[in-house]
Amino acid sequence: MLDLLKVATQMQGMSEQLAQEAQQLMRKLDRAEELFNQASDRQEELCQQRARFSDRLIFNCAEPIEPLTLRHQIAPMTGSHCVIATDGSQIAPSRHEAAYCYLVNVGRVALHYGSGTYPHLDSVPEIFYKPEDLYGARQWGISTEEWMGLRRTAAEAIALTELALAQKNSAINNHSGHSQPLNHLTSLNPANNLSDQPNNQNDRSLDLDLDLDNQSTSPMLALSDGSLIYWSLEALPREARDRILPDMLTAWDLLKMAQIPLAGYISAPRAVESTNFLRLPACPFEQPDCQTHCQSSSSNSNNAQPIAKAPCSKIQPTRDATLWHRLLQPGECSPLWRSNARILNEYGDAQQIYFCYLHVGVEIARVEMPAWTALDFNLRNQALSMILAQIQKGYGYPVALAEAHNQAVVTGSDRRRFFTILEQQMLKSGLSNLATSYKEARKRGSIA
Repeated sequence: MLDLLKVATQMQGMSEQLAQEAQQLMRKLDRAEELFNQASDRQEELCQQRARFSDRLIFNCAEPIEPLTLRHQIAPMTGSHCVIATDGSQIAPSRHEAAYCYLVNVGRVALHYGSGTYPHLDSVPEIFYKPEDLYGARQWGISTEEWMGLRRTAAEAIALTELALAQKNSAINNHSGHSQPLNHLTSLNPANNLSDQPNNQNDRSLDLDLDLDNQSTSPMLALSDGSLIYWSLEALPREARDRILPDMLTAWDLLKMAQIPLAGYISAPRAVESTNFLRLPACPFEQPDCQTHCQSSSSNSNNAQPIAKAPCSKIQPTRDATLWHRLLQPGECSPLWRSNARILNEYGDAQQIYFCYLHVGVEIARVEMPAWTALDFNLRNQALSMILAQIQKGYGYPVALAEAHNQAVVTGSDRRRFFTILEQQMLKSGLSNLATSYKEARKRGSIA
């Protein structure tokens, strides 16, 4: 039990520390705005420097592809449209239960506006229990829990595509709006992903009757919760990465074929990719060669110094959202940026990730889009308009994402019922001596 009185005594020191940091942040923010104005005047030169010295920079720096002074005014979508979203949850494996397994639950939502079509809300659970599911990823040094999270991420992306295509087919065929069942979470099964041969992108397909006729349908948006840049995959061995990433990129390709814009919505973003671009005008050296001037290991250089003390670090850790909150008005969108995250080397040209910051009134949100959405003005504007409408309907957060979360969430009572049903099924199969560990049993009821 948490002793709140003892915790309260520690919070005073924490509050004082946060107040000091807030004052420092304001000074750094003023300096960041000055550097932003300098970068606006030297944008082409700085972009050339970034490209020339990209292999010498020791920080991840995005690149603006529109003038930094450009502001897009976004109007919320008011006509007929449809927003599709997915989210996932899981029951993690526990050695204290009667069986060692895990469950991935994907919530799916399709919300129609202006058409009278009923919304689609459901969830699709899948249990993983075979040895390949539980232990196969350990050959790459990946724990079962981490692998479960990766499979959940892939399942969300595939479910999003399947539901979007089904909703589009349904609209074209003038059906009631019910989608086809989600039946391709099996693309993540160990038979495909933990075999000796990696997935072949040409052999993968989502078994949906995709009608690409240019018939008139309401605008649609496939909305993902969180980043489309899968940073966590960077550290994985290629063999493991090839069991996860290609399936998601294949799903995105189908959205591209159907001309359904895809966007990832990030609330309260902590990224520093665009403020890192301001390190370039802050650099006092003739060439922004971090490896020579500022890397602490570069002992051969008289100017070498730790990166944390480098001149370009004086505005850190100012976040992108903090800076854009000062630069944008409600309803305005920042210029478009191209991310240069290393994991994007594994993406195709059409799947390179671009992002912008949108002032939604209550916060600055980061919106990420693949190239085929971001570089198509109509698709990008369609996506941003629907996102802003969703935020207004959801009082600060997209309705579709909130509902997808509600469909996906697995409560404590759900978990208990899951293992109870599992034990019953195991008993019916003739298994005996089924029981939770003494630790788990004791946690469920206190002797004292």
